[in-house]
Amino acid sequence: MNLALFDLDNTLLSGDSDFEWAQFLIEQGALDRELFEAKNLAFYEQYKAGTLDIHEFLDFQLKPLSRHTRNVLDGWRDNFMQNKVRGMVTVAAQDLVAKHRATGDVCVIITATNSFITSPIAQEFGVEHLIATEPEERDGEFTGCVVGVPCFREGKVARLESWLAQQGWGWESFSDSYFYSDSLNDLTLLKKVRHPVAVDPDETLRSYAEQHGWPILALR
Repeated sequence: MNLALFDLDNTLLSGDSDFEWAQFLIEQGALDRELFEAKNLAFYEQYKAGTLDIHEFLDFQLKPLSRHTRNVLDGWRDNFMQNKVRGMVTVAAQDLVAKHRATGDVCVIITATNSFITSPIAQEFGVEHLIATEPEERDGEFTGCVVGVPCFREGKVARLESWLAQQGWGWESFSDSYFYSDSLNDLTLLKKVRHPVAVDPDETLRSYAEQHGWPILALR
């Protein structure tokens, strides 16, 4: 049995669903463009530079969920999937996931982006298992807070190992393990698997992959 892990944003997707969701809410008039667009861009640049304060970002990203009913948010998310996300799904990314699914590998999308945004994207790829940052809910509505450890950097490893333990698995349960990612923020987890793969990587990850002989894959 093999384990195949996939980062989502800028890996399986040719774009960042977290960034695009905030932009989408601005377009819907749910967020004030003047107040939020510059912040969204600034957080995205910090993420790419490896300097993001994840708790500060999550306060920015999750608070809007608490200002609207779940019915309204679900409608926006359906629109977002149809008009934004599906255009970021490439045939090459679908084929990569399908290859692992066809051989019976345990496939997991593991992402810092919250599960409200990413659960329908995982379904789009036919991936049963999703490990994502979890927004807190109360009586079916979002509170604007996060539950547990954000699925980011070292937290991504912690969340994965907790999930494996819940399934009754450990790293030793798998003959092989793969992780596909574009980002320097995922170096900690990339170093944990037997087969790390840099996918359309940022400059830092590309340099590291080249130095250590990791394969570099293009899905775009």
